[in-house]
Amino acid sequence: MSTVPSIVPEFVESFPSPLQPGVLYVSVPYSTAAHLCCCGCGNEVVTPLSRSQWVLTLDGRVSLRPSIGNWALPCRSHYIIERGQVQWARTFTESQIRTNREDDRRLLAQQRTEPQPTRRSGFAAAIVQALHRIWPPKWRR
Repeated sequence: MSTVPSIVPEFVESFPSPLQPGVLYVSVPYSTAAHLCCCGCGNEVVTPLSRSQWVLTLDGRVSLRPSIGNWALPCRSHYIIERGQVQWARTFTESQIRTNREDDRRLLAQQRTEPQPTRRSGFAAAIVQALHRIWPPKWRR
């Protein structure tokens, strides 16, 4: 496989098997996104969506922040998905990876202590339906 230069969103309830390269699968009900690593290694990358993890924005093209550092994968790839384009980022040292993981754990712990919004049944399904109206399947890929 070769590197993936761009990625398009596809809104799903649950992730298909197998995942396809160049597609960022977004599950609103589970607040999670998944894609195949953009380096082309074929490994699945799952990104939980929340203020203290990854934030997804959609303006006709998809962005996912912060960067995706696949430190646990053999490829150790590091990139940002910005407006549908894959932008390669620098390699981290082992020390930088440890610091980054510690920061992530601290942010997650902080988020768990903050009040969470009440979830409403059917709310996620309504969001997915609205997204399908503005981003119909024929526009994907």
